[in-house]
Amino acid sequence: MSERIIEAGPNSPERPPLSPGLKFALELGPLLVFFFANYRGAWLASHVPSLASLGGPIFIATGLFMAATVAALAVSWALTRTLPIMPLVSGIFVVLFGGLTLWLQNDMFIKMKPTIVNGIFAAILLGGLFLFDRPLLGYVFDQAFKLDDAGWRKLTLRWGLFFIVLALLNEVVWRNFSEDFWVTFKVWGTMPITMAFMLFQIPLLKRHAVEPLPGDGKG
Repeated sequence: MSERIIEAGPNSPERPPLSPGLKFALELGPLLVFFFANYRGAWLASHVPSLASLGGPIFIATGLFMAATVAALAVSWALTRTLPIMPLVSGIFVVLFGGLTLWLQNDMFIKMKPTIVNGIFAAILLGGLFLFDRPLLGYVFDQAFKLDDAGWRKLTLRWGLFFIVLALLNEVVWRNFSEDFWVTFKVWGTMPITMAFMLFQIPLLKRHAVEPLPGDGKG
């Protein structure tokens, strides 16, 4: 029997569990590498001369971001023998746009990557919902909680619209503010906004849960 490379569908018993903390670390880790490398690019170049060949701090950060993203996917594969869909899609675009950034020495490509990736996620979620009547968000979050069909539909719609907001925010920030501000926003702005959005979904999760939410304390 051949191994499945891409994660299986929602609630599939074939999907090995991955702790939420580790999953969060694998997703946030590459962003922290990007942030640190951008602000300490000159220091990194002085201590690792090979990095200086990549260019200035934003290009060093881009190269290390690519490496950290691939490493995170490799760890996920080593632990579960599957690759999560959304981090995989994002990782492909990190490598693609990061490669263009380094090759052409033009940071526009890595700055546009969040816009394009969030736009694609929005198109996938909203397209799946309205064109194929499938709430695809279940592929992402079903290990964290179990919802009825109406709950998955509502959550998918909300996340699809939220990804559009993230794409628009990225466009506003990178086109109107400094490079350092954009990097700071990418790491320390986008994540808190996303966490706040997730907290606002808790009432929906409780209303449509088919199993108690972790830490809910209710039978």
